[in-house]
Amino acid sequence: MSPLTNLRVVDLGSFIAGPYVTQLLGDFGAEIIKIEPLPGGDPMRQWGAQREDGASFWWPVIGRNKKSVVINLKTDQGRALTKRLLAKCDVLVENFRPGTLERLGLDPAELIRENSRLVIARISGFGQGGIYNGRAGFGSVAEAMGGLRFLTGHSDQPPPRTGLSIGDTLTALFATYGIMAALWEREQSGCGQIVDAALTDSVVAVLESVLTEYSGAGILRERTGSILPGIAPSNIYPTLDQKWIVIGANADRPFSRLGRAMGRPELGEDPRYATHSARGERQAELDQLISEWTKNFTLAELVENLAIHGVPAGPVNDASEVLNDPHFRQRGTVLPVDTETGRLWMQGVVPKLERTPGEIRWTGPTLGAHTDETLRDYLGLSNSDLLSLRREGVIA
Repeated sequence: MSPLTNLRVVDLGSFIAGPYVTQLLGDFGAEIIKIEPLPGGDPMRQWGAQREDGASFWWPVIGRNKKSVVINLKTDQGRALTKRLLAKCDVLVENFRPGTLERLGLDPAELIRENSRLVIARISGFGQGGIYNGRAGFGSVAEAMGGLRFLTGHSDQPPPRTGLSIGDTLTALFATYGIMAALWEREQSGCGQIVDAALTDSVVAVLESVLTEYSGAGILRERTGSILPGIAPSNIYPTLDQKWIVIGANADRPFSRLGRAMGRPELGEDPRYATHSARGERQAELDQLISEWTKNFTLAELVENLAIHGVPAGPVNDASEVLNDPHFRQRGTVLPVDTETGRLWMQGVVPKLERTPGEIRWTGPTLGAHTDETLRDYLGLSNSDLLSLRREGVIA
């Protein structure tokens, strides 16, 4: 048994935030019925680098453990089929612009009246309420408006984006958390409810002390590159073999251990560096001192030495180094998975549950692969019913 066995979820999401929610739920055993439109299904089937046949390398990951069902929601029959499915499900996940679900004839209030236990996760750029709620929103916009991009990069350069769609994945994590909270509450009340997860809210939620620093002391945190001002040493440092290592020894004990690893045990007692505030005041000086040491050793030598001395440190890895890291392979952080077109390595299931771990049961399916079996099993449609619906363009 997986922890979410018997939890049935309808996924009406597209792009990243909604589908990532159902990837997370599916990894732990939820049955994910992904309803996709024609002609191409979820745009994630085409996003990112592609194989020679045009299929995305991203789709096997974000589509894993899901059943693909093609239903045309622009038809009355398609909407009726979807309502019938939702009456037999626990969760609906959607990330349309607010109001779209209602315009499709799938008003959440009506859906919950017909299935009082239904939990509906609504993901959008700005939320279901508020003066911006009708605006279109993507993760990159939320990262900017929520204050994250202003803090990213170097102060003498325009604020860049991160190399990932972090606003989308943050929101998916908050939405998943909200779904699980609503399901737990449902165990007490017997009633479902709406989970409203906004991309902008999610970015603002992870701003740590940025807002209270400004509110309480007028401190406006700026872009500071690879450091956090006053937090030292915590930076990237060069190595003999032209690579980079991150060393985070900004607490007193790790800093003392760093001094011993460097052959400079006196550093931990030096009043210029012995306390958190002293190190913060001499951050640039300290980073220079450490860099002069690290550039005399290879990355592997530094990692081993610092590990022996108990200093938090690690390499700045690219994808090939992540995939070949023996620790990640041993833990299943990265896994080889067989797909229809061959074996791919991908990220594993997080977190690890001791007794009922999640698993990758299959990778992203072909478009519409589960349409017939889903409508037969849950709605009792016959082969002739399916043929008729297919001819009318309701399913595919």
